[in-house]
Amino acid sequence: MTLRQACATDASGSVFRFVDPDWWRGAVIYQIYIRSFQDSNADGIGDLRGIEQRLPYVASLGADVIWISPFMPSPMKDFGYDVSDYRDVAPELGSLEDFDHLVETTHRHGLRLFIDLVLNHTSDQHPWFRESRSNRENRKSAWYVWSDPKPDGTPPNNWLSIFGGSAWSWDARREQYYLHNFLASQPDLNFHCKDVQDAILEVAKFWLDRGVDGFRLDTINFYFHDKSLRDNPPLPADERNPSIAPRVNPYNYQEHIYSKNQPENLDFLKRLRGVMDSCGAIAFGEIGEAQNGLRLLGEYTSSRDKAHMCYAFEFLSQELPTATRCAKILQRFNRAAPDGWACWSISNHDVVRHTSRWELTPEAEKAFCTLMMCLRGTVCLYQGEELGLPEAELSFEQIRDPYGREFWPEFKGRDGCRTPMSWSHSEPHAGFSTADATWLPLDEKHLAKTVSQQEANPSSLIHHYRKAIRLRSECKAMRIGDLDAVSVHGDVLTFERSFQSERAFCAFNLSDHSVEVSVPQNGWHMFGDEVGAASNLTNGRVELKPWQTFFARKSH
Repeated sequence: MTLRQACATDASGSVFRFVDPDWWRGAVIYQIYIRSFQDSNADGIGDLRGIEQRLPYVASLGADVIWISPFMPSPMKDFGYDVSDYRDVAPELGSLEDFDHLVETTHRHGLRLFIDLVLNHTSDQHPWFRESRSNRENRKSAWYVWSDPKPDGTPPNNWLSIFGGSAWSWDARREQYYLHNFLASQPDLNFHCKDVQDAILEVAKFWLDRGVDGFRLDTINFYFHDKSLRDNPPLPADERNPSIAPRVNPYNYQEHIYSKNQPENLDFLKRLRGVMDSCGAIAFGEIGEAQNGLRLLGEYTSSRDKAHMCYAFEFLSQELPTATRCAKILQRFNRAAPDGWACWSISNHDVVRHTSRWELTPEAEKAFCTLMMCLRGTVCLYQGEELGLPEAELSFEQIRDPYGREFWPEFKGRDGCRTPMSWSHSEPHAGFSTADATWLPLDEKHLAKTVSQQEANPSSLIHHYRKAIRLRSECKAMRIGDLDAVSVHGDVLTFERSFQSERAFCAFNLSDHSVEVSVPQNGWHMFGDEVGAASNLTNGRVELKPWQTFFARKSH
């Protein structure tokens, strides 16, 4: 039974819930950055109705779920990750009626819908924060993290913001500092306050009642802070990892053991899981952690009572995943999260697109697509990666990302991966919008990689993504089985997937030269022709061309 067959329907024939509660294991998620996917009203900004127009395309890829970036009302200082109202839609992105219609249409296409829920912080324009900062005695006084200054007037500790500078800002009304792990306009909620937790759970219920199938939980490991506000210790220079913050950001100079990753997080996740289990929805978390991401992934997804799945940044880093590095990641994951569940991705809205980040050839792009589809876990694709879109080049005047403007030019921000989707080479703005100008400009390099051009070319990357997704969906061991026997042979990564009586052997040549490798043969049968897998097996050895794969399976 495929994922799409594992759904229930109501009397009218509309798809509404999956029968199998574990349908999400092995699913393929398609991430949509709403402002850049499709503009439906010619204002240069993507919107909910635009997403609805393009759902047939997403379904045609073989994806099971769409995840939509934040669309709630916001001053847009961090483009939706600074929410000012948790129960509405930003006017430039649509309306609640548009959202309800999108949910219905998404389900009609056999897809599920996840929305981005930003719970760690709000905008400073949110009514909760406006009330909290008004004085020290109001009903929401403790809803945010407030602290008196040190005797010399400086912030209460040394915690740093990911977006640069101190994580504390002074508020003249209360004559106190408030905590913000991100922009100063994004104050952190105080999850030690039960009223805050209760309010957040009510927000979740609001969207679940509207039919969403799950939440992508932004910065899931930031919810709680150390109550004693102890200083973070310094991080030795040789342990600094720029996968979460750019190298030039002093955030990398600390070990963030008190400003995030607190044990109280687990109890709140259990409360949230209870709400989601009551209606069969899925919790999918982002772990922003450079040193201990896989360990936290194991903690947050174990025992079926917290998040269903999480992703860390191992495959989102600047470092090319060689065969050796891939093996280490998979082995560490198996040790850290033996009963947990990962969601693997190689691109998203926060990092340089992987085609540019790793300087990949077209053959290498296909190889990494196939590799992702063979890993144990769920897979998340980011819009445009199936086209091989490179990172867009923008000038300082063109970028909108506050992160990039702060650290320019050593770090150019995140807008290079957020430019409009490239649909058609024959339409204005590549079919994204009919407006005179779009919120971010389209990179001319993307005009050679549009959907319309690639659909007409059977050997294009978009067709390879479809084939790799189909390979995964048609082999149950590949989709939901265990992963073991991880091994490295020079530049070749091998492992096996197994589920019940089915076993699959996978080999990946992650290099630009041909290699010969031993593969199992007695009782094993080759497959994977559709993704260009090698078939020249001779006496238990096969030659893999640059970036080529090999697959074999057997039943026992």
